[in-house]
Amino acid sequence: MSSDGATGATDAMDAMDAMDATGVTPQRVPLRSLLFVPGSRTDWLPKAEAAGADAAILDLEDAVPEDGKAAAREAVAGAVAGAADQVTAGTPASMRLLVRINALDRATGWQGADDLRAVARPGLYGIVLPKVSGPEDVTTADRLLAWCEREHGLPEGHFALLPLLETARGLREAYAIGRAAARIAHLGAVTAPGGDVERAIGYRWSPEGEETRELRARALLDARAADRPHPVAGLWADVADLAGLRRFAEQNRALGYEGMAVIHPSHVPVVNEVFAPDAEELARCERLIAAVERAQAEGAGAVLFEGRMVDEAMAATARRALARHEGG
Repeated sequence: MSSDGATGATDAMDAMDAMDATGVTPQRVPLRSLLFVPGSRTDWLPKAEAAGADAAILDLEDAVPEDGKAAAREAVAGAVAGAADQVTAGTPASMRLLVRINALDRATGWQGADDLRAVARPGLYGIVLPKVSGPEDVTTADRLLAWCEREHGLPEGHFALLPLLETARGLREAYAIGRAAARIAHLGAVTAPGGDVERAIGYRWSPEGEETRELRARALLDARAADRPHPVAGLWADVADLAGLRRFAEQNRALGYEGMAVIHPSHVPVVNEVFAPDAEELARCERLIAAVERAQAEGAGAVLFEGRMVDEAMAATARRALARHEGG
């Protein structure tokens, strides 16, 4: 079981995800909301899609008790196969499917490898890899995924890989982890009260998020420096506190994240709204681009636009924002 990872696309849900005629896979698209769904409750997937989630993460790790893992794995594999059938029928779902497998280590009896082989098949967008401590964990998953791709006749790099930075070492080595496989996407820091990261680092969680802001910012910088697309953050654990969720999501967007993992369908519309540009923001991007292009046509490198000096760098940022909106 060996092969190097290659940059790839997803599950052919739409033109952005489909392979082109040359066999080259296009870049992955941003995911504003990634909703965790217990692997034992695949019947909740329609609710996740109805909520508007860009992706569902079917969880075979923490959300499933040990005596229910085998049945959950079978159910999740069936859900992935069902998603592939929808694509074949020409009615693909708008929501992408990821699966959080169990850790790839001897301590779990290589349960994660069994999970991966069962679910890495047509219909799957990607794998969420827990308890990542270093690039060697990514290399193992990358090779297993490449083997699964060959087994199912899929192009190398078809499956995305989202490593979870849940250990102190993993957070410290986020850049090396991001560079370990080209299939990695949506890399970032996922913090929550009482979770693995709080236990590993020792901070005291607060709703304001000040104690994790620097950690989230550093992980984001490492993801960007590693050239990993569309980083995501998370989590907000208080189901009822939508105002707190909005503040936390806005903080993550201000840092530079492009989406968030969430734990409840009611969180999806809030997060989608925060991470999507509004009509005025898009209109401003169009005006800024036009102003810069007019200035360039007149031989000027910079121009005063709505009270601020702007130039080609700002126009490039505006074009990127418009492209993401049109492509998402």
